[in-house]
Amino acid sequence: MESLMVDMVQYDCPYIDTTVDHDVSFTGLHWDYNTARQQFESRVLVKGESVDALDEGLSALREHHNHTDYRLLSRRGDQAIIKNAVGQTSAMRAIRENGGYLTGAFEASDGSERWHIGFDRNEVVGDALSELDRHNDFTVESQATISFEDYFDVINNVDTAKSVLDAVRGLTDTERRTIQRAMGAGHYETPRGATVTDLAAEFDVSTTAVSKNIRRGERKLLTALVDAMDDVER
Repeated sequence: MESLMVDMVQYDCPYIDTTVDHDVSFTGLHWDYNTARQQFESRVLVKGESVDALDEGLSALREHHNHTDYRLLSRRGDQAIIKNAVGQTSAMRAIRENGGYLTGAFEASDGSERWHIGFDRNEVVGDALSELDRHNDFTVESQATISFEDYFDVINNVDTAKSVLDAVRGLTDTERRTIQRAMGAGHYETPRGATVTDLAAEFDVSTTAVSKNIRRGERKLLTALVDAMDDVER
């Protein structure tokens, strides 16, 4: 399987057009293509910079000429989950007609959209991108050939991967900055490129504070990694 991550500007996409004029972002949670109606039906997480920004963004999305359906599923403050439908854009058509498909959540913000795209055969990728280039601006941010064995490995261990990601997200800002700097400065190398004293001086805190931040962060990360050792299929 050929896997691509593409940053794209479409000129007929309701999500992108809305993010140009309003401080909102969209993340696709689930989507399906309705062949009969030729539209993508999705559940989407919408985030606004403020409550007012969310209100304005949702209103603009509903009024977009290529937006065909809308239902608010839930809302809390400046975030909402909606169920909606979007008419097939030129980019969607180019990908689908060349055997491509979405492999991950799409993300729209600041006037562009990030797609994760898969193709079963790498020889069709060039044709798909050529057709995509006719009516859209895009940059291929990454491209990799993934064996189906590797793909199924990811699918079979998705819960474990999520646990590790949750551990990373569970770090406080201070723990994250401290561990990142410790790694970058060579604290974990032999011999050490930076001691706790060096890091304390850089952050202008006590050595005790740095040591505690490192240990707390390491404990969170290592707990998830050790649990993963038991879960990962060998």
